[in-house]
Amino acid sequence: MLTLSRPRPEEAAPVYGPYLAMFPDGRVGVHLQAQASVIEVLCAGLSESGAMFRYAEGKWTVKEVIGHLLDTERVFAYRILRISRGDVTALPGFDDKSYVPAGQFNLRSVSELVSEFTLQRASTLAFANGVPSDSWPHIGTASGFRTSARALVYIILGHTDHHLRLLRERYRLPTGQAT
Repeated sequence: MLTLSRPRPEEAAPVYGPYLAMFPDGRVGVHLQAQASVIEVLCAGLSESGAMFRYAEGKWTVKEVIGHLLDTERVFAYRILRISRGDVTALPGFDDKSYVPAGQFNLRSVSELVSEFTLQRASTLAFANGVPSDSWPHIGTASGFRTSARALVYIILGHTDHHLRLLRERYRLPTGQAT
């Protein structure tokens, strides 16, 4: 399984600092795999009506949270691809808030979304395992900030962990194994 040393703070936008610090053991492959299992546990037995729960007005449904995780992971994995391959083209930001309604995730079944997340995460993990070790420190620009390929893996992990915590705490989904 892939291990990467923790990125330095200057390898990503300051807003991602907490994400870079969340997995200090460097076992990113193990954590990527574990998070897919946690999503499955959290959503196991969740009814379609339960997956439409919002913890407050204007907040996303459980389905929309999973869709947001899918969209965000795809964008960040693409950034890893570009930066790890030495592409220095500045990569634009994306409005993750506008992607959720456009994705129409509430029209899909929760089991389909969880299955898609599991497949996407397997793809991310397979891709990350194949990135040459000397490519992880490569620096590019994403959303106007210098970013390393290595930091982007940690950002995927931290972003997912953030939403897993929200699913447990605010959406009251059952506790899965810790990530």
